Amino acid sequence: MKKIILGLGLLLMATSAHAADTIAPDEAGAHAGERVTVKGAVSAVHIAGSGVTFLDIGGNFPNNAFAAVIFKDDVGKFRDLDLFTGKTVEVTGSVRLYQGKPEIVLNDPAQIKLK
Repeated sequence: MKKIILGLGLLLMATSAHAADTIAPDEAGAHAGERVTVKGAVSAVHIAGSGVTFLDIGGNFPNNAFAAVIFKDDVGKFRDLDLFTGKTVEVTGSVRLYQGKPEIVLNDPAQIKLK
């Protein structure tokens, strides 16, 4: 019985270690290097000349609080990104800072959910 309880406890710890905390876009910068879920409204979707797609969350670039970034090689995995404009989404991944701004790179459609 002790082995079952111990095993269950380890399973719960492992599961919670992979769970992401949900935060607001303006809190993302304080979580650089952490796996989180950022929940907020998409202000705009735009494609840079390099082919990188940006979903601005918490304001429009350059005043957005946060961005979800999809590199050119991965954009084909995502459909109808323009439909996210004005909608609330949850973006999950590891926060990184690029030129001082927080972002999560998306390479799998499962990382973004419409709310």
